[in-house]
Amino acid sequence: MNPGADVAHIAFEGDRCIASGDLRDVVSAAKQTLDRRQDASIVVFDGRTGGPIDIDFRGTIDDVLARLPDIAGSPAPPAEEAAVPNPRGPGRPKLGVVAREVTLLPRHWEWLAQQSGGASVALRKLVDEARRANKDKDRIRHAQEAAYRFIAAMAENKPHYDEVARALFAGDAERFEAWSASWPADVRDHARRLAAAAFERAAPHESVAG
Repeated sequence: MNPGADVAHIAFEGDRCIASGDLRDVVSAAKQTLDRRQDASIVVFDGRTGGPIDIDFRGTIDDVLARLPDIAGSPAPPAEEAAVPNPRGPGRPKLGVVAREVTLLPRHWEWLAQQSGGASVALRKLVDEARRANKDKDRIRHAQEAAYRFIAAMAENKPHYDEVARALFAGDAERFEAWSASWPADVRDHARRLAAAAFERAAPHESVAG
């Protein structure tokens, strides 16, 4: 099976991909396989993080689906944040601002107080600038971590595993593909899919006016 480039969830029976896509569909396919062959070894992975998902396959398909998490990869916001609306002044745009405590040294508060728009505006600008500056590094790191989680679970005993892992963290796409070439096709292809963003060249940063 050759799942698409953007895989939300994926299930393997041994080294063979048996389903990919929506979590409920993937788990349903995995459960049907287990019902046919109770000795089948099934692992379901999160297609974004690369990590395995713990699925309780006991009972019927409806039982299994009823026990699935409410989300497909992201935790729900804390109850206190979801339940308490953010206070807003008259005419203030609804920007989804959340109030939380920030602890800084006096010199930090002094500097923030001197910035145009006050401390809150200055802090938001600093965070946005840091996010932009680290965007490529974060993308590469996330892709490396996702690919490594998957190959650690599925390919640790495969030929050239150590070489593939070293190439991943060295950013060497050519060696990554060469050393993983002998792996089972579905394992190899999904590992390459997860690692792809780690090997993409960073786009030139555009200057932002203002």
